Amino acid sequence: MNTSAVEMVVPDAEGVTATDDTLTVECSDGRTVSVPLAWYPRLLHATRKERNNWRIVGRGQGIHWQDIDEDISVEGLLAGRPSGESQVSVKKWLRRRTSRPAKRSSGRAGPAPGRG
Repeated sequence: MNTSAVEMVVPDAEGVTATDDTLTVECSDGRTVSVPLAWYPRLLHATRKERNNWRIVGRGQGIHWQDIDEDISVEGLLAGRPSGESQVSVKKWLRRRTSRPAKRSSGRAGPAPGRG
């Protein structure tokens, strides 16, 4: 039996939305991919502000969340692959998050962006 390889062209990520239970990525080819947020424990445990602080990386092939050190590839989303991070690693990350001191506000607004 002969099989032929099919080359998959992975579209670029163009937009990202993360709710309390779903990660949705809009792709350059018109597809919208939604997966359970539970697939990505760091996103699941992140605050709404942290989930909304993302940027597209790798010329559109991935999404990065700096605040929680999470990276997800468009290819992985399309293939239906959840996070490969071990439970041990996630637990260590969660312990570090809960043990760090809370940031305190001075009550003053800082300089406007680009003016300080």
